[in-house]
Amino acid sequence: MRKILILVLLLISLRSVAQDSLRVYNDTRNRITETGMKILGSWGLANVAVGSAGWAASAGGQNRYFYQMTTIWGGINFAIAIPGYFNARRKMGTDLTVPESLKDQQKIEKIFLVNGALDVVYIGAGFYLDSRGSNNSNPQLKGYGLSVGLQGAFLLLFDATMYRSQCGHGNKLRRFLEKNPVTFSGKAIGIQLNI
Repeated sequence: MRKILILVLLLISLRSVAQDSLRVYNDTRNRITETGMKILGSWGLANVAVGSAGWAASAGGQNRYFYQMTTIWGGINFAIAIPGYFNARRKMGTDLTVPESLKDQQKIEKIFLVNGALDVVYIGAGFYLDSRGSNNSNPQLKGYGLSVGLQGAFLLLFDATMYRSQCGHGNKLRRFLEKNPVTFSGKAIGIQLNI
C-alpha cells in the first residue's frame, strides 16, 4: 500500500512539473511570435506614415509610385501583424500536451518558412517590375518595383530571423524528447525503447 501511495504521489508531482515546464515552453514560443508581430506591425505603421507623407509630397513620377506602393504594403503588413499578435497573446498560459506543443511548434516554423519563400518571389517581382519600368520608360512600374523589392527584402530578413528563432526554440523540445524516452501527456505515461 505504501508503494502505491508513493507511486501516485510521484505521478501527481511529475504531472505538475511536466505541465508547468511545457506551459513555460509554449509561452516562450508565443512570446517570440508576439515580439515578431510587434516588429512587423511597427514596420507596417512606419511604412504607412513615411509612404503617405512621401506620396502626398511627390509631384509625380517614380517617387510618387514608390511611396504609393510603400503605403499599401505598410497597411498589409500592419493588417497581418494585428491578428498574429492577438493570437499569440490568446494562447499564453494554455495547457497543451506534448503532441499538441510539437504540432503548434511545427506549424509556426512552417509559416515562417513558407513566408520566406514568398519573400523571394516578392524580391524577384520587384526586380522584374523595375526592369520593365526601365525598358519601357514607365515610372509607375519602376516605382512599384523598387518598393516591392524593398518590402520583399525586409520581409525575407524578418521571416528568416523568425524562422531561425522558432527553430532554435523548437529544437530544445525535440532534443529533450529524443534524450528522455519517458513521456507523460497528463493522462498517460509512455516509455519509448529504441531497438
